Amino acid sequence: ILKFNKDKANENILAIEEEIEEIVYNIENIVTYTIKWFSHLKNKYGKGRERKTKIRNFDNIVAAKVVIRNEKLYVDRKEGFMGTGLKKDEYICDCSYLDDIIVFHRDGKYFITKVSEKAFIGKNPLHIAIFKKNDKRTIYNVIYRDGESGYSYMKRFFVTAVTRDKEYDLTKGTPKSKIIYFSANPNGEAEVLKVLLKPKARLKKIAFESDMGELAIKMRQSVGNILTKHEVYKITLKEKGISTLGGRKIWFDDDVFRLNADNIRRYLGEFAGEDKILVIYKNGEFQIYNFDLSNHFEPDILTIEKFDDKKVLSAVYYDAEIEYYYIKRFEIDETEGKRIRFIGDNPQNKLINITWVRYPRLEIEFEGKNSERENEIIEVAEFIGVKSWKAKGKRLSNYSIGNIKELEPVIKDEYDKPESKEGNEEKESDYDDIPFEIKRPDKEEDPNQMLLF
Repeated sequence: ILKFNKDKANENILAIEEEIEEIVYNIENIVTYTIKWFSHLKNKYGKGRERKTKIRNFDNIVAAKVVIRNEKLYVDRKEGFMGTGLKKDEYICDCSYLDDIIVFHRDGKYFITKVSEKAFIGKNPLHIAIFKKNDKRTIYNVIYRDGESGYSYMKRFFVTAVTRDKEYDLTKGTPKSKIIYFSANPNGEAEVLKVLLKPKARLKKIAFESDMGELAIKMRQSVGNILTKHEVYKITLKEKGISTLGGRKIWFDDDVFRLNADNIRRYLGEFAGEDKILVIYKNGEFQIYNFDLSNHFEPDILTIEKFDDKKVLSAVYYDAEIEYYYIKRFEIDETEGKRIRFIGDNPQNKLINITWVRYPRLEIEFEGKNSERENEIIEVAEFIGVKSWKAKGKRLSNYSIGNIKELEPVIKDEYDKPESKEGNEEKESDYDDIPFEIKRPDKEEDPNQMLLF
């Protein structure tokens, strides 16, 4: 340090010592300092910088369940190859690189393998599908002929967990065993079959029916029940069955926007067979989903519920182009997988209100130069009929509307409708009631005459 810089150096040293003293003091009073520091941050960065993200809970996510299935699986049955690279061959399903595939063959052998670009699985496979681990609702209905005895056995079973690329056998394992009927049922359906036997001497009955629903669901190692000891000529489907497992209870977790069967958050109902889920979004769109637990949902959900195609939706929306409010009533009858906008194509249109009430009532409040007008009550069912979701709807009012409020309905159901009084009043009789009485005659009895009373 040069002599002419001595004063400046002393000032710097003094400033450092004062800063050290302040730091030591703040450490000794760390709580007070922390509060002061966060107050400073709030004053400096709080106003005009409000949070734009949402705080949500995180769930334990299994990657194989939520990964997008952006690959397509193909199979060359003749040559026995399967994979995502066989673009010119038979399409099986959409899949992802994390999925497992289950493959069944007619000799009763089956195995689980990973999705790949191309892999040999054996010629002429019987059934190929995505395998879900620990899935007890996908039931396989099988009839197979035992190669040793010639008997035909029937069984119902599920496959929950197996070793990948290890071959298993659903028959008794004897040579020349063969599957003669097979079906995979995602919700435990059980069909009714018609069985035709090969005619032979002394065989009187060559045709009969068999209900798979009468069989108990067992493990894959079970032998099954004897269907017949005679040789089977043909088995045909007579009647598609319903699920023998009952409906599946589904919940919706609005923290992670996923379905679950673990009683988490909002209960949607019991689903079976072809039941669907309806989702209506805040931007005026709806979409129908199946109840697969791997479904993905967008966060801007207005309502989610079990789909009922008999219910009528009443919707109020604002048309930004002509600046008027409209109302429409329609039934949803579209198929799943397609997101449909029902408030017009203009992206500036806004959905104001929806209701499933059969006979809704709306109260309209006016504003601006029309603010002096009395509130208007609209009986929606009388105001507009049920039309298609494509219809524009009917304008609520030509005046400036300030607020639209839904009221308690007067008629809550069809049974609440007042009956017509015509013909219901009983006409009073012009005659008084005449008593009817039977009396025995007051006369002496003839001993030779048979008495009536």
